[in-house]
Amino acid sequence: MTDSSPGLSPGVVDLLGVLAYAELTAFLKLAEDAALLAPTLNDRAALGDVAATEYGHFRVLRDKLSSLGVDPEEAMDPFVDAIDAWHAQTRPRDWHEALVKAYVGTGIAGDFYREAARHAEESVRRLVDDVLTDEGRSEFAVERVRAAIKADPRLSGRLALWARRMVGEALSQGQRLAAARPELAAMLVGEEGEDLAEIGRLFARLTEEHGRRMAAIGLTTSG
Repeated sequence: MTDSSPGLSPGVVDLLGVLAYAELTAFLKLAEDAALLAPTLNDRAALGDVAATEYGHFRVLRDKLSSLGVDPEEAMDPFVDAIDAWHAQTRPRDWHEALVKAYVGTGIAGDFYREAARHAEESVRRLVDDVLTDEGRSEFAVERVRAAIKADPRLSGRLALWARRMVGEALSQGQRLAAARPELAAMLVGEEGEDLAEIGRLFARLTEEHGRRMAAIGLTTSG
């Protein structure tokens, strides 16, 4: 089944498929980080709660695809390599890197999905907004990272560099997806896709959101 399903805009099935696989892998990676990197049982439980929320989001997207007559596995399959590659390139080495990835890394990916959903049907926009609702990830990660930097200011530079690396990898994989799935890429800029000014505004919005997220967690975009 392709995105020619009745009532769907071109690229919507791609959007739901990539987001479903992103949520599934987020669940798996967060659960792994909780088990292997969390320094306390409370931290393990807290990150485990975030992982469980991601799995709940995956189930919502999987069920939505099924209700549209789309095989969820087929919808997710085109995005497996790119998302898996991003996770392979951004595997956290310690607890603090895991927290920054959960907040900043997942956040920049969510920004892309929200931008694409802006040009979809209202029901799809609402679904994407619901799935990408923070659900406490911000508070959980921000409090711990800020406390860690206060205790050891030297962490700031390393974690800022780590955050920039994740964003760079996300942009690289996003370009791969755009080249492979042009209808999904077109959703990012809508009917104004040929307008360089609109593309510039898109990246300005993404940059602004990333800067806000970095500031909230106590890091800077320049180092």
